[in-house]
Amino acid sequence: MTFRQHMREATARALADFPQELIPQIYVVTFRIDSVDQDPRLPYLAIGYNTELEVARMPAESSPSEAWDVRWNYAYFPPSGLEGIRIVGHHHEHDPAGAELHRREAEAQGLWYEDGLPEREQDERGEELDAQFRELCVDLARQLHSDGRIVGTLGRPLPVVLYDMFNPDEMFAMTEAANPAELITEFLSEDPEGPSRPALQ
Repeated sequence: MTFRQHMREATARALADFPQELIPQIYVVTFRIDSVDQDPRLPYLAIGYNTELEVARMPAESSPSEAWDVRWNYAYFPPSGLEGIRIVGHHHEHDPAGAELHRREAEAQGLWYEDGLPEREQDERGEELDAQFRELCVDLARQLHSDGRIVGTLGRPLPVVLYDMFNPDEMFAMTEAANPAELITEFLSEDPEGPSRPALQ
């Protein structure tokens, strides 16, 4: 099995683990991209959701931008959206199989490195590992839409919001690349770059 295949299967299992009683209230699937100790060799994905119930618990907001924050800004997400319900990727505690597959493939690509490597080479390899993992996460979200997994599991099309708290500028580009346009109109309404921002491929 490849790392990509492993991630696809794990992502599908995570959706199936969403609490059945909350499914009618879920309005977004959340993908938090992170890495252990901010080490690009150890990337992982926390998969979760947010619900209309959680949004309703927040105080009424007075402006459109504040209302957007309550609904779409990860700073307001509950643990189910921020920490997720399943962590997959290069995380030895939560996904040892994923960690082994990711390292094996990174080594085969010549991207794995040990701490003694010159800093410039570490940075270059780390940037490539980070870029590859982000692209994979976007592809995973696309796959959930294209293979009908979201509709089949959650009963209707829902957006997948991708974000990295340490790289917030990428949130809009990744989310736009990962979703059908009609699902993210409201989300993109607060994109500071708007239509001028080049889309991810």
